[in-house]
Amino acid sequence: MIIDCHGHYTTEPPQHLQWREQQTEAHSKRKPAPPRPSISDDEIRETIMGSQVRLQSERGTGLTIFSPRAAGMGHHLGDASTSEAWSSACNELIHRVCRLFPRNFIGAGMLPQSPGVSPRNCITELERCVNEYGFVGVNLNPDPSGGYWTDPPLSDPHWYPVYEKLVELSVPAMIHVSYACNPAYHTTGSHYLNGDTTAFMQLMTSSVFRDFPDLKLIIPHGGGAVPYHWGRFRGLAQAMKLADLTEHLLKNIYFDTCVYHLPGQELLAKVIPVDNILFASEMIGAVPGVDPETGHNFDDTKRYIDQLPLSAADKAKIFEGNARRVFSRLTQQIERQSAMAPVEASS
Repeated sequence: MIIDCHGHYTTEPPQHLQWREQQTEAHSKRKPAPPRPSISDDEIRETIMGSQVRLQSERGTGLTIFSPRAAGMGHHLGDASTSEAWSSACNELIHRVCRLFPRNFIGAGMLPQSPGVSPRNCITELERCVNEYGFVGVNLNPDPSGGYWTDPPLSDPHWYPVYEKLVELSVPAMIHVSYACNPAYHTTGSHYLNGDTTAFMQLMTSSVFRDFPDLKLIIPHGGGAVPYHWGRFRGLAQAMKLADLTEHLLKNIYFDTCVYHLPGQELLAKVIPVDNILFASEMIGAVPGVDPETGHNFDDTKRYIDQLPLSAADKAKIFEGNARRVFSRLTQQIERQSAMAPVEASS
């Protein structure tokens, strides 16, 4: 089985997005939000069959760990109660996708973060995602302000309540910012990669993994700048008299393969140990177009892994084994969902 650890519901029903606009507009006018829209199973099925499921089949990937649209998290919009309602709606939609397509998708949750609000506020939704929905991970936004970085760094005890709960539940978090409201940053071209790199540096200069030795964090998009400037980070760690990065961080930090050209994948696999690389594509997401140099989609990342000069055993780790190890609830959830009958379409 090939497991894509990084997928977002980017084809969600239009009424879901319309409700979000109505919700945030109501907050700005200090009015109650309208009731959430009714969305049928058939409407959800229609948004998935011709997009995600079709591409899984065409590209030969078997299962996607699926979460709400990252750019749509918008934690800077509204207040804590706005984020709570939006996160609940998004996570429920992911759960319904997993019920409709139990062999194609396993859920990962969105947390109801809000600038200046303790991550402790996320615990109830985190527990619901894992204990009620069977989700195997969550996305954690290191910058709920949307590009202004007003919250404490990930090294700060501000984040410890959510780290503690992640360890207790034995689920990893993917470090993933949302869209940038700061005009200095392009969301996918700079803010995402800045967020990945910044998170790594914050963790590198922290005691987080001494305090939480069982915490598992995934840095997406190939780790931002990190693997491609590995010497810089090793040199900084040495100057700061930190432990070697392999010992200091790579027992807890993992990188995905959302790198959209072969040379980048080659460097990632050369610099980062195979045990720390998880297959991912983020389809249909940040870079959905066709690369004119190859004739294939930029985000068809399986093609790049297939071409790497790695053994079959190492490729099996990237494609499946590492995901099962890092997402420690994944194998059990695969078995549980494999036994489920997909929800039938309405007649």
